[in-house]
Amino acid sequence: MELTHLLYLHGFRSSPASAKARRMAAWAAGQPDLVFACPQLPPSPLAAMDLVADIVAGWPAQGAAVIGSSLGGFYATSLAEQRARRGWRVVVLNPAIDPARDLSRHIGTLTAWHDPALQFDFTEQHVAELAGLSPPMRLTNPARYYALIAKGDELLDWREMLARYSGCDGEVLEGGDHALTDFEDHLAGIVGHLLA
Repeated sequence: MELTHLLYLHGFRSSPASAKARRMAAWAAGQPDLVFACPQLPPSPLAAMDLVADIVAGWPAQGAAVIGSSLGGFYATSLAEQRARRGWRVVVLNPAIDPARDLSRHIGTLTAWHDPALQFDFTEQHVAELAGLSPPMRLTNPARYYALIAKGDELLDWREMLARYSGCDGEVLEGGDHALTDFEDHLAGIVGHLLA
């Protein structure tokens, strides 16, 4: 497949400054004529999805792809399951499965990982928005998904991830961590899926 557009969605409290986002931006910069977008997502899930919808509004039904890490993986799945984007390739990296449940413990004033000076409020309304964004449990076409799942993820349950993305291409790491600090070692598999 010719890849013409690539969207990267970061995780909760993360940013385009994350190591994985910067690595994918560097890879994309080396691909001729590839449109790459990696927006800073706002705390509100609905606002985040509105921002993403604006960015990809003119993108094609074929030839585009989305990568999402953690909460970004949840967003990527939600986006890719929309009718107009069911031809997109999808890569999820330690994806959040039930962020409304998991993030309900984090309501309050939080700081961003890559800029501790940046504070934001995460509210009960945001949790409700996450619940409303949940994609269908049955993926329309698992073959277009690639899931990179680390059993050593200290924040999310790898068994939930594996069950959610059953039948998808990908890799289950025996160790690893939530941040996928060995991301470079798995780039070839991700790129292979994007370009297949």
